[in-house]
Amino acid sequence: MPVVAIGLNHRSAPLDLLERVAVPADRVPKLLADLCDGELVSGAVVVATCHRLECYLDAERFHDTLHHVRDMLAVHTDTGPALLADHLVAYFDAEAVDHLFTVSAGLDSAVLGEHEILGQVRVSWERSQAESLATPALNLLFRRAVEVGKRVRTETSLARGTASISHAAVELAVEAVGDLADRRVLVLGAGEMGSGIATAAVGAEARSVVVVNRSAERAERLCAELGPRAVPAPWDALGDELVAADVVICSTGATEPVLGRSHLEELLPRREGRPLMLVDVAMPRDVDPSVRSVDGVVVADLDDLRARAERGLDERRSAVAAAEAIVTAATTRYADERAARQADPVVVALRSAVEELRRSELGRYEGRFAHLSTADREAVDALTRTLLAKLLHGPTVALRDAAGGSRGVRLADAVTELFGLEP
Repeated sequence: MPVVAIGLNHRSAPLDLLERVAVPADRVPKLLADLCDGELVSGAVVVATCHRLECYLDAERFHDTLHHVRDMLAVHTDTGPALLADHLVAYFDAEAVDHLFTVSAGLDSAVLGEHEILGQVRVSWERSQAESLATPALNLLFRRAVEVGKRVRTETSLARGTASISHAAVELAVEAVGDLADRRVLVLGAGEMGSGIATAAVGAEARSVVVVNRSAERAERLCAELGPRAVPAPWDALGDELVAADVVICSTGATEPVLGRSHLEELLPRREGRPLMLVDVAMPRDVDPSVRSVDGVVVADLDDLRARAERGLDERRSAVAAAEAIVTAATTRYADERAARQADPVVVALRSAVEELRRSELGRYEGRFAHLSTADREAVDALTRTLLAKLLHGPTVALRDAAGGSRGVRLADAVTELFGLEP
């Protein structure tokens, strides 16, 4: 079956909609199960990040699958089928392969070349494997996608510099408030993204980096790794930390805003006129959109990071070309590899059937060969092997060359019928 990719990303949908369709990690297994209905879809991998919700499917029929995915996403998210239909993008077979490889390479990210997406693609694949919903076709596809991502990072300069949402968030804060050397940075969340942000803030030589997380143990462990300038704080001290902070970077996994307008308005008098910079990279957002209208508070979100990334695109154009060349070559190799794999079962069955026939016929002539020496027997065996190998070479090449297309299907069916092979 062909591979189909269907979903939304930062290029096809506005931030508000991406926020509504965000699927928490603990709900992805249920979405995977519902996508794999057994008729249209036999396997699925869901890549759910702050910038995309994409379903990669081992599917039977494209248009029916598109409607099925639209309906399932509507059930699992805070949207309706009509709204989703306006923003869903779909890729079929070779286009789906090229798109996934492009995503893994960091070429389709809001921050060009960001390396976090490769880990997210790998985790998405592993989650599908854990649910026993990654078919052989999807396993091959994602194995090659991870390899493409690694090659782009090691063979090009695409991932150098600002190559992650975490670093981009810190750099955006630096642009807004200046040098962090005398600033107190508050990081909300100590997960993968929060860890990256805290690391980037320490690297930017912030005076202090305070990490607040609902799980105090995780925050303490992260700060211990980062050194004396990183300190943990309990969740119930969030109010006091907001008063003390110069910059707040939010990356929790909360499903509702953590910072609301009324909460911040109550705290602002305690800041004595000091402006507050909020950088929100969470999805769904940690900062309620209404906070933008609060005097003394500046809010930047993923849209702002995207705009900032676009400004630096020209500087990395040469790396983009090199990365795209890797993706294109990998897509071609994948198509050849998949085609060969599709033909292999028929080739193996044909060769096995012919070998069985060869052995059977030699057995029938065993009595006539009794007078032959061991060397002569071996010569007869080698002769029959070579003869059949040469006879099968042409059909084998033809089957593998045509595999993956309608001609390949016709040839495979013809060989199967003509030689009486097991389907």
